[in-house]
Amino acid sequence: MNGAKDIRSYGYKVGSIPCGKANLITDVPGVKVGHCTVEENGHKTGVTAVIPCDGNVFVKKPVASVFTLNGYGKTAGTIQIEELGVIETPICLTNTLNVGKVSDALVEYTIQKCAGDHIKVRSINPVVGETNDSLINPIQERAVEVHHVIQALESASEAFEQGCVGAGRGTVCCGLKGGIGSSSRVLDFAGKTYTLGALVQSNFGRMEDLMICGQPVGNRIAQELHPKNSKDEGSIMIIIGTDIPLSARQLKRVLKRAAVGLVRTGSYMGHGSGDVFIGFTNENYLPAAGKEKLISISCFPEDRLDLVFRMAAESVEEAICNSLIYAHQETGVDGKIYHCLSEFLPERV
Repeated sequence: MNGAKDIRSYGYKVGSIPCGKANLITDVPGVKVGHCTVEENGHKTGVTAVIPCDGNVFVKKPVASVFTLNGYGKTAGTIQIEELGVIETPICLTNTLNVGKVSDALVEYTIQKCAGDHIKVRSINPVVGETNDSLINPIQERAVEVHHVIQALESASEAFEQGCVGAGRGTVCCGLKGGIGSSSRVLDFAGKTYTLGALVQSNFGRMEDLMICGQPVGNRIAQELHPKNSKDEGSIMIIIGTDIPLSARQLKRVLKRAAVGLVRTGSYMGHGSGDVFIGFTNENYLPAAGKEKLISISCFPEDRLDLVFRMAAESVEEAICNSLIYAHQETGVDGKIYHCLSEFLPERV
């Protein structure tokens, strides 16, 4: 991670549930993440791709769900996820004005994947999330192209960078430099270890409201920097991935509790903040079954979901903290300096 250290290195431990081996969403078996950062001709933007499972996502169709706290966003694909309870492409994140271009690239990518498996497709539901990075990136130039999306998808692996990379290259969070962050939690149940992870693209909030593990860190930073015209606006994309066996309905319940992690970092979900959650489990799939064939899925006991709710909340809270701590200082399109969180926290580990 280019020498950067996570929020735990600064003495902050989020929650009480153990994290996965790398404390990343890719601790979930089968999940991979890739970035393509676009830094040319003054552009500071990119694409981040989350691949939810091994194999052809279109064929396997992992169970999925969506939840929106505030709908000031331009995501693609969420209507069909809501209706059918599955995803059929990787999830790509980018900036607001490139959603259409990234959707088109995802369609082409899926067509090619299916052609290699000798599968003809008539309909594809590309899943794309966004936040607006126009404070740092000249967004109107729409710099993300098909080859950037393909690079993010084809470079996806279990190890990936956080901070100012991919879709987080130009984001601003709570008046500081935001970015991509991730975290995970593990659960032992019925003799098996399950993992739930979060990945965020942070671009929300007011500096004065930022909280780290319950401490008003943002208020202290604001007293030092004296931000002007501070508003709760921007957006956040939150991706939850897990191998816990859940139905789409249960997964939506988990996504709602993931919002706790967002609130604990200081978000008030203002008018201009799009707060969108997309979740999947690669333990359950709903592929096209053909005629007269039933599909079976397994579900976690409803009365044992409390710990899963907490896993989601803790993962999201820590992922947001990591998106900030891994970021580096950046200059905006108007010359404003966006400081990074690490400038204001003494390293303790």
